[in-house]
Order: sequence, then structure tokens, then C-alpha cells
Amino acid sequence: MLLQGAPALYSCAMLLSQLKYLTALAKERHFARAAQACHVSQPALSAAIRKLEAEFRVPIVRRNNRFMGFTHEGERIVAWAQRVLAEHDTLVENVRSLREGLSGRLRIGAIPTALSSISLITGAFCELHPLVTLSVVSMTSNEIQRGLADFQIDVGLTYVDNEPVEHVRKQPVYRERYALLTAERGLLDGRETITWAEAAELPLCLLSPDMQNRRIVDQAFRRAGVEPTPRVETNSVTALCSYVNENRWSAVMPHAWLSLHSVPEGMRAIPLVEPEVCKEIGLIVADRDPEPVLARALLDAVAAADLEARLDRYHPAGLPPGVTL
Repeated sequence: MLLQGAPALYSCAMLLSQLKYLTALAKERHFARAAQACHVSQPALSAAIRKLEAEFRVPIVRRNNRFMGFTHEGERIVAWAQRVLAEHDTLVENVRSLREGLSGRLRIGAIPTALSSISLITGAFCELHPLVTLSVVSMTSNEIQRGLADFQIDVGLTYVDNEPVEHVRKQPVYRERYALLTAERGLLDGRETITWAEAAELPLCLLSPDMQNRRIVDQAFRRAGVEPTPRVETNSVTALCSYVNENRWSAVMPHAWLSLHSVPEGMRAIPLVEPEVCKEIGLIVADRDPEPVLARALLDAVAAADLEARLDRYHPAGLPPGVTL
């Protein structure tokens, strides 16, 4: 019986390998890079994809002297391949967890403004499941949505109550609030709060428009009836701090970043008011069954912890007594 089943097992393994090569090509959009990612030669990868084309009897890849994209049929097969591989991985994780406990790699995409809190968010999970490794990548909220849909990540950490997040399951983590990070000494010395309208009059450095945090900040300024013109735009929270450090600009910062890092020396954080702005940060996973075991374990670990209370215990240095973000 074992010998009779061997060809079928071999055929299944070969098909999975071919599908992995195809999804790597979809990710890299380049034959040589896809082959390198799969640790095979380029001719071997090309031959495997041609075998898939023969199996399905349709062209999958548009070729010239280089990769030109996928045919219409190819796009459908790529989407199917991504789902098959994801469900295969989920099955392996389920069976392994029954025997050994949870192990494997959990891939997380996080928006830059929430990256500072990722160790706090995953801490309990890592203690409960020491055999699991984490892969954490900085991504925009739109990239996170695409990554979940394309099976490139397992979990996203992003805004869950601002711009629509579709076909996902959500686990709220904490509410993000905002402060103006500015020089410790200057025109705002002694101020306990500042309005969004007042902040718009200052030389500002803000995150770039492709970041959802920036779109939230812009909405707050519009609600205050103003439209600032930032002197500097960047997709890096660290870069914002470096410009404030020059004592020339101010920046709008999320309270979680300030809470976990503390306010850098020579700067202070002033809560922004009128209007009060609060957005929910949460974990999201694709709304599909069977649910990835590792992703569900992370959501369960976060649900059992009161992370918002922990973040709110750490008031950024420089905030006046009695003022909360």
C-alpha cells in the first residue's frame, strides 16, 4: 500500500513546489529573483511553470526576453495557488500543534506608527508559544490589506475604525491619540494643551500622504477649519523626531510611540485638543476558514491582555501633571 501511494505523494509534492515557484514569481515579478527566493536555478523554475501550463493547458506567463506579467488565466491560477499553499500551511500548523504545540513562523505587517508597540502586543504570545518565530515588516495600511489578500502576511496591525478594512476579522488593541512634539523651550513653553488650529500655524513636519496616520491628521486639521502646509514630509516616525530635534519644526505624534519611547531630551509633548481625535489600532486577519492557527493564537493572547491600560500608564516625559493624552 505504501508503494502504491508513493507516486501520488510524489505528484502532490511536485505540484506544491510548482505552485511555490509560481507565487514567488508573482511576488518578485522577475524570473531570476524568484528562482533565488526559492533556492533553485532559473531554468528549473521556468521548467516547473511550463509544466503547470501543460497541466492546465493554458499559458500562465506572458514572456518575451523577460517576465511581462501573467495572462488572464494566469492571474486566476496565481490566486488559486496562493490559497492552496496557505491552506496547506494551515493544515501543517494544525497537525503539528496537536503533536508538539504551536511552532512555525508568524508573519506580521504593521503600520509605522504602531511598530513601537509591537513587542508589547506580541509579548504574551511569545511567552505562551516559545517555538514560534515572528517576522515583522513595516507596511502601509493599504499594503497590509493586499498582503492579507495575497497570503503574504498572516496578521496586520493597523487602524480598524477609520478607512474601510474589508473581508477581515478584527481584534482591537488600543486607541491612538495625538500630541504635538516640539522643542522644550520656545513659543509654546508653559502650554498644557494646544489646539489643532494653533498647531497648523507652526512649521510642521508630518508623515507622507500615503500613510493613513497622515490622512487622519489632515482630517483633524480640516475639522478645525485649517489646512497646514508642512515643511517636511516623510514615511519615517524616526525622521520626524530628528527634525524636531533641530528645534526648527514640530510634529504630530501618536501617544503610543511617545509612551513607549518617552519624549526625547530637549523636546516636550503637548496634547492636541479641539477637536479631540481618537482612532482604534487593532489586529486583523483575513476572514477565511480554516483560520490560521498562529494568527488566531495571537488574537486570543491580545484579547486576554489589557494593553491599552498598560500604554496609558506610561505618560510621556514632559507632559504636565494631570494632563492625559
